[in-house]
Amino acid sequence: MAKDSLIHVYCMPGLAANPSIFEMISLPEDKFKIHWLDWLLPKPGEKLIDYSARLCKKIEHEDPVLIGVSFGGVIVQEMAQIIEVQRVIIISSVKSEKELPRRMRFARCTKAFKILPTSLARHVDALEKIAVGDFATKRAKLYKKYLSITDTRYLDWAIEKMVCWERPEPYKGVVHIHGDKDEIFPYKYIDGCITVKGGTHVMIINRFRWFNDHLEEIILTGKLKKKKEKEIIN
Repeated sequence: MAKDSLIHVYCMPGLAANPSIFEMISLPEDKFKIHWLDWLLPKPGEKLIDYSARLCKKIEHEDPVLIGVSFGGVIVQEMAQIIEVQRVIIISSVKSEKELPRRMRFARCTKAFKILPTSLARHVDALEKIAVGDFATKRAKLYKKYLSITDTRYLDWAIEKMVCWERPEPYKGVVHIHGDKDEIFPYKYIDGCITVKGGTHVMIINRFRWFNDHLEEIILTGKLKKKKEKEIIN
């Protein structure tokens, strides 16, 4: 791996999302270099740790910072168990199976996730055509732009690995940024995070200014000077 004076930041998008969700994120170019990571197609029956190891081969620099959103947050936590990293930051994600909402824990126990019609993801273009109202139209366009991974082999694998993630306790040192209005991973289940007031599950997109204001400090120190509501994990 190459090493230079810059801090290299590798960004992993959320489930089914493409890395353009990070397109508005910026860091001082004299200190940082941002790299986007793409999803790989999983091999049949591939374990999460083996998949994460394959993604580690995309890391070209020593002691990188790993940032992951949603399921991408789970992935970067596993990657950090394989390679040496400077810091792991997860956004709109979870640090252990205890932070999963009840509906996901129920799906885990009942295997209900196996009956999800993931093939519908191929028809994301149709959402824009049938959306009614300004909010629905904007949300449909958002899905169309950022949710581009529609291969059912990936979707079936990723949903199962997210719901069935075996992590009873958080890995040490993970920095967690979470919105108190997150509808996928509700804030009430999250323990130990930097809180983004009013932040939703897609805040990496619609609250990018908050990240551009604070991400440098979080990368360098693992915290904010003014802590939000819940303490972070050091």
